[in-house]
Amino acid sequence: MSTQYGVTARAVRVAATAAALAVLLTACGGGGSDDAKDSGPQAAGTVRSAPAGQSTPPPESSPTGPDTSATLATIDGSNGLQIVIHSAVREEGGFLTVNGTLKNTTSKLVVTPPQWSGQEIQVQKTGPSLAGVTLVDKVEKKRYYVLRDTEGYPLTTTGINSMQANQEVSVFAQFPAPPATVTQVDIQFPLMPTATIELS
Repeated sequence: MSTQYGVTARAVRVAATAAALAVLLTACGGGGSDDAKDSGPQAAGTVRSAPAGQSTPPPESSPTGPDTSATLATIDGSNGLQIVIHSAVREEGGFLTVNGTLKNTTSKLVVTPPQWSGQEIQVQKTGPSLAGVTLVDKVEKKRYYVLRDTEGYPLTTTGINSMQANQEVSVFAQFPAPPATVTQVDIQFPLMPTATIELS
């Protein structure tokens, strides 16, 4: 589990039940028609993906934070927020951890979209988070949601509701890992353009 990125002690207690959550949440994935319905309107912005073959798996992250030397995709929102995806790594236990950097590219304070926290009442009670981020496997037509612990807390970066001018912060989110045959997924931040990332 990626405790070095801000997961609280609650995440440690769910190691035994994580595999069951992964199966349950994977089973909740919808078909192609649900994907279009659930994603909602997309804000204007741009996406820059790394060319195939150039996004080699990064070395293991240091205990102080994720490795940021690789870039799988750069997502630019119309509000000045930018998300750089550095890695999407399969881990033991059936997890997929996505690491990135959230940046405010403007010279003013920017409020993060509340939609990033997701629409589930239980998750919204935990405060601002990235629980609304999803992965979509277009081949298998499945959507993957951020994992939750037994108390409903999302296994993702929490507490970010605004970004100071030119501020950068490391972010992560853990999902059920798609099958080993899946090498690419789309990552969707609500109100941001969709980006395709390589899995390792």
